[in-house]
Amino acid sequence: MKYRAEIDGLRALAVLPVILFHAGFEFFSGGFVGVDVFFVISGYLITTIIISEMAEGSFSIVNFYERRARRILPALFFVMATCLPFAWLWLLPNDLKDFGQSLVAVSTFSSNFLFFIEGGYFGTAPELKPLLHTWSLAVEEQYYILFPIFLMLTWRFGIKWILILLSIVFLISLGVAQWGAYNHPNGAFFLLPTRGWEILVGVFAAFYLNYNTHLKSHTVNQALSLLGFGMIVYSIAAFNETTPFPSLYALIPTIGTGLLILCAVPKTYVHKLLSVKFIVGVGLISYSTYLWHQPLLAFARLRVLGELSDLTLIILCFASLVMAWFSWKFVETPFRLKTKVGRRTTFKFALTFALFFSLTGLWLDNSDGLLRYYPKEKQKVFESFLNPSDYVAERHKQIKLLEFTKSNDKKNILIIGDSHSEDLVNAVFEAGLNSDMEFSSYYISTACGVLFVRDKKDREETNLNCQNKGYSFFNNDLQTQMSLADEIWIISSWKQKDIIYMAKSIENIKTINKNIKLFGTKNFGSPSSNWYNFTNIDDWSSAVFNEDDITKYVTITKVNDALSNTAESFDVEFFNTQHLICRGEDFCSNYIDGNIISYDGSHLTKYGAGILGASLKNVLNKNNKVKIESERTN
Repeated sequence: MKYRAEIDGLRALAVLPVILFHAGFEFFSGGFVGVDVFFVISGYLITTIIISEMAEGSFSIVNFYERRARRILPALFFVMATCLPFAWLWLLPNDLKDFGQSLVAVSTFSSNFLFFIEGGYFGTAPELKPLLHTWSLAVEEQYYILFPIFLMLTWRFGIKWILILLSIVFLISLGVAQWGAYNHPNGAFFLLPTRGWEILVGVFAAFYLNYNTHLKSHTVNQALSLLGFGMIVYSIAAFNETTPFPSLYALIPTIGTGLLILCAVPKTYVHKLLSVKFIVGVGLISYSTYLWHQPLLAFARLRVLGELSDLTLIILCFASLVMAWFSWKFVETPFRLKTKVGRRTTFKFALTFALFFSLTGLWLDNSDGLLRYYPKEKQKVFESFLNPSDYVAERHKQIKLLEFTKSNDKKNILIIGDSHSEDLVNAVFEAGLNSDMEFSSYYISTACGVLFVRDKKDREETNLNCQNKGYSFFNNDLQTQMSLADEIWIISSWKQKDIIYMAKSIENIKTINKNIKLFGTKNFGSPSSNWYNFTNIDDWSSAVFNEDDITKYVTITKVNDALSNTAESFDVEFFNTQHLICRGEDFCSNYIDGNIISYDGSHLTKYGAGILGASLKNVLNKNNKVKIESERTN
């Protein structure tokens, strides 16, 4: 296969936006499309190699897998091995347990399934996963397993039938991706069936160039290569985490990449740009750069437990290039040379390290991130952090729009809100309020806005497709359930910008149901970056706050006061969630009576939910008693 410098330049165009996106630079809000560019490039390169060898009758699937092992595994295992001691030293047991699971998944080419099960690609939690980015490697590895076998089975039918079959797969995969991006976004983002069509864009380009020459018209090549380049750049700048993906939107960067492969020929402007020595150099180390950037960013964020400065982020991005050069020079390159590393050694290396990381990962998982090896006093603290998000969300999911039982005499309560509503659901169950009340729930993403208004200016509802996903008050099933409820409880991680829309929101809810309870927001401080090294509980108790927390509490107090005033003006009962947990105070320690209230400063542990539930139950009983006495007096 003839070397094309511009393809390495294209790799640079793919990897740099991904790094800058993960670093959090706003201009690169669509930098995640760099992965899609990589998919197209992989489809093109791998297909070119396979069909050329098949045409010559020299293709060997053993040779193919040997080349893939030499290309992918040494640098990957080197990065994993480097991550292991830092994970051991710095990660909390729950994070170390998750890291162990990712070691197993990466070693078995299934990390895309793991991260699909664990949750989404965007947000704060994924930023802290050192091996999150390996999901794309898993997709490619699964493609490497299936595609050569497909070609071996269909080669005898001829190129025409192969392309017909691939076109059918392409259309099905694209259709499922379009549907999945709006209905099951996590699955659509991470899994091969909804990503396969992107790789096939490169496959089609490979078939075309293998049996045809580049377009002869310089003007057409110039125009189409500029168009392709512009499509990629547009995607990087215009897309963001609210863009449904990989839907039809993904056609823009993938078709753009296909156009560059086909038309960025010598003498075109794009070819000259992508062939610049520095850009080609970045492309040569792009694989290692991709491997290094996420662990560096994730471990830095885990260590600091806060926002990294722009300067720090730039240094980390540059460090990923330096580390990439090192692993490309001393790990990648030697393993590609058969004269230095033979086939048997390559396969032994792959199996040995895959087994090592799998066993290590299983040990970390089964030991709950080595929790059992800590002193009992520390175990009590750490247990609050094991699988916290599972606890927070599970009950809420179980009662999602649960139909109220018509035959019982219980009061029917519908709880609506973001992740703070998940805390409230846990609280009422921990307090046993479900014995006297029947609860149903509905989740609305914070990004969609837990507000019943259509004209909220800072909500990008068109891009988010909140209504199509059901993440809004405009869901028909939700409005039906609202009309059937005896009371509607609304709760969210309210911000100051939400206050101006609250009055209109309450007005709209009252057109469906007049019985509303409004709950305020809450926060309990950010753990110190080195709290897990403390030797006793007293150290933890005195270290739960940092200087920024005072500002948070002032803001929360202002928000809750404003919510209370709005609620009072509409004769809506308001509950200050912060006061319920902090026993009447505006702020309190995250550590109460030897237990942790919140695992992240906002969402409640089981113990924290118990405190909220008990306080709420007490207030409701008092209010009910006052109401009954008032009715008797009248």
